Amino acid sequence: MNTVKAIYPGSFDPVTNGHLDLIARAAKIFDHLVVAILRNAAKSPPLFTVEERVAMLSEGTAQFENVSVSTFDGLLVDFAHEQKAHAVVRGIRAISDYEYELQMALMNRRLSPELETIFLMPDAQYSFVSSRLVKDVFRLGGSVDGLVPKFVVERMKARGRF
Repeated sequence: MNTVKAIYPGSFDPVTNGHLDLIARAAKIFDHLVVAILRNAAKSPPLFTVEERVAMLSEGTAQFENVSVSTFDGLLVDFAHEQKAHAVVRGIRAISDYEYELQMALMNRRLSPELETIFLMPDAQYSFVSSRLVKDVFRLGGSVDGLVPKFVVERMKARGRF
């Protein structure tokens, strides 16, 4: 039997309900979905460590038997080859996302022509949610309830206003 495997990469700092919505959608399409956390030293200091993000994503995806959580650094196409993945899943919320994601998809296609990129849209209620926006709202004292899972809200509150 040929299993179709996909990678859903991101920083997931923190994981949002929009991320979990896309994971649920992709889990219905693919035989196996690897949610892959990019260890990116070039980005500004993360709110949560990679280990904390793995724990949160593992908790958030526990109901899906065909979803696993992993980490990677370097090129996504190299990680996809290691995982024997056939596709990359990316979320598109707005036209601005599409412009960036199109460039990334075309570069990935150039580097690995057999790796397909699949764009999914989150549910409309999450179409504006990003990890960056969640962190900004929380940092300024606003409520992020409903934008991230309760266990993420609890971890953010335990951390303070960072």
